[in-house]
Amino acid sequence: MEEVNFCVVIPAFNSEKTLAELLERVFRVVLSKQKILVVDDGSTDKTLEIAKNFGVDFLKHTKNKGKGEALKTAFLWAKEKNFDFVLTLDADLQHLPELIPLFLENQKKTKSDLVIGSRMKVLSKMPVHRIASNKITSFLLSLRTKQKIEDSQSGFRLHSKRLLEKLNLVSSRYELESELLIKAGLQGFKITFVDVPTIYNGEKSEIRVFRDVSNFVKIYFKSLF
Repeated sequence: MEEVNFCVVIPAFNSEKTLAELLERVFRVVLSKQKILVVDDGSTDKTLEIAKNFGVDFLKHTKNKGKGEALKTAFLWAKEKNFDFVLTLDADLQHLPELIPLFLENQKKTKSDLVIGSRMKVLSKMPVHRIASNKITSFLLSLRTKQKIEDSQSGFRLHSKRLLEKLNLVSSRYELESELLIKAGLQGFKITFVDVPTIYNGEKSEIRVFRDVSNFVKIYFKSLF
């Protein structure tokens, strides 16, 4: 693990209930605290305090700007630190840090610039509306990028430095992940997938369906022109 020059990025918003457990589990895989960044996107709870107590790197937005802005902040930090790869996972324990080695192994084998955790093999635990929106957006993105997109809405991803340096990302919220997929595909970057489990613990999603679907549609049609 240590020979791969990568960092782990955790965008977090009011994540005090899950962040400590997540960081403990990340530490079992990633041995250096200097390779872990928590971006506190305007939390009003103890999210930032927990990150400080664990001794990881952290950045703070004074107000909530959205996941896309948190990711852009993290990508800039990672480029300044000269990491070769950036792995992103959510703070709500829906992504298993124990699976990080699978992403690194896939990238080494396929030489991909973007490796995404696909939850679409077992859908019994995914809410019906999420299945429908994911299948629709994944189908549209597959058509647009001319690459098979299995799970367009997964935030469990490994990005290459080369990819992040080439893409000009402008979105502020969850649609940034779709924007990144479209631009990566249109510029010919190789996208691959690894199977990961679907985990929902009854937590309230921060995704606002109507708003985020509308933003996806705007990004998709903008890419056509």
